[in-house]
Amino acid sequence: MNKRAYISVFDKTGIVELAKRLLMSGWEIVSTGNTCRILKENGINALESSTITGFDELLGGKVKSLHPKIFASILADENEAKTLDCPVFSLVVVNLYPFEDYKGVNADMDTLVKNIDIGGVALLRAAAKNYKNVSVVCDVEDYNLDFDNIDENTRQNLALKAFEKTSKYDFTIFEELSYNFGISEADMLNSHKAFYLDKICDLRYGENPHQKAALYSYDKKLDYEILNGKEMSYNNILDSTAALNIVAEFYDVNACVIVKHTNPCGVALGKSVEDAWKKALDCDPLSAFGGIVAFSKEIDDTVAKHLTSMFLEVIIAPSYTSAALEILKTKKNLRVIKINTELQKYSNFVPQELKLTPFGALVQEKDTLELDPEKFKIVTKNKPTQEQIEDMVFAFKVAKHVKSNGIVVAKDLRALGICGGQTSRVGAVEIAINRVCDSPKDAVLASDGFFPAIDNIHLAAQNRIAAIIQPAGSIKDKEVIETADKMGIVMAITGIRHFKH
Repeated sequence: MNKRAYISVFDKTGIVELAKRLLMSGWEIVSTGNTCRILKENGINALESSTITGFDELLGGKVKSLHPKIFASILADENEAKTLDCPVFSLVVVNLYPFEDYKGVNADMDTLVKNIDIGGVALLRAAAKNYKNVSVVCDVEDYNLDFDNIDENTRQNLALKAFEKTSKYDFTIFEELSYNFGISEADMLNSHKAFYLDKICDLRYGENPHQKAALYSYDKKLDYEILNGKEMSYNNILDSTAALNIVAEFYDVNACVIVKHTNPCGVALGKSVEDAWKKALDCDPLSAFGGIVAFSKEIDDTVAKHLTSMFLEVIIAPSYTSAALEILKTKKNLRVIKINTELQKYSNFVPQELKLTPFGALVQEKDTLELDPEKFKIVTKNKPTQEQIEDMVFAFKVAKHVKSNGIVVAKDLRALGICGGQTSRVGAVEIAINRVCDSPKDAVLASDGFFPAIDNIHLAAQNRIAAIIQPAGSIKDKEVIETADKMGIVMAITGIRHFKH
């Protein structure tokens, strides 16, 4: 085996120790620029690459390794090596300019471009391509390998790690420059779309025990802390996301959301956090058992006592008083999550949604369209009160997060009955109304989609619903509106559909 190593690294961590170990084992070391200088300063006799190429560094160091003699010595196989006038390399140690350190921190374009590595990426790819003859190292954790006795399987793994490194590196540059060049998320849908995921951890299992699952990070990541309880499960993460999606709609008021199997079973605004909790729980206390609860404001000891009086999986809030935490921690398995990210900024974290299907990958913008009360139309003779307008806006915001067909019955800024995932609109209306604990009289009803027939309006009228808010868009719109007029029901048209599959 030819014991010749090419070393050129931006991050100098551990490189002196590695080079000394290689020298002691009889390796010759070729290096460049600052790497070579540091090695020599530490008593390591490294050969400057320019002595091989016959060229000094160009453009202030931008061009130093990009030379035929360097790449031929990396890419040559056993037969090709015999045709070269210099020894080949069997080890390449390279890491890259830290472009990712400047991503998303408002660095100017000159700084970003300056930190795009060219030669390092080329060296890694060349060495990885010739994995049968060359060990390529791009990770400090691999410095402790025995490079005198390395097998092909290990070289294959090192090559894969190098290709993974360069592909992620290019992806990061693509994403950041796209943003800085003013390419919007909508524009990005018209061309190549990629998602690069970094594994955070394995999960115990997926939705069911027989399904393997893991958690990956990408781009922006929510800033949160687990203050109590076990790690989050696959289903916990899905349900917590659903709860946060809704509570973020009401970030500036006291709001409480209770979620079960990603569907809301209680949503309310209140004069206090405790008031919001009581109203949300009253919507469907049976379904709340084992649920996930999210709050928009700090939890105090009074609310904590309510929460520990029943079985819940996860509690999520922006903050907790010390007394509240003490109480919540008496429930050993209760996951207590503190969200450090401002809820006002929460909706920016997932600008797109991805679903994999046998037909292909579906990518869409996240449904973040806001309802403007001044823009929706009242299409009936009866006009709503200010309280009814507020209730309609509240109910329609909640309906946006209910599986289609989704219906929300609400009054006094609290959900009274919620039904989602039904195959018929009238069925969803019937179930939502039947779930109201007391009476739906004078309540409002929100629908995520249009009403295809007047049977929905008759059902609402029979149960004394006062107002309906819906997108419209049905061929029966005229008949639906006329029926609402006859029944004395206020109807608001938003022009916004919120299907959720």
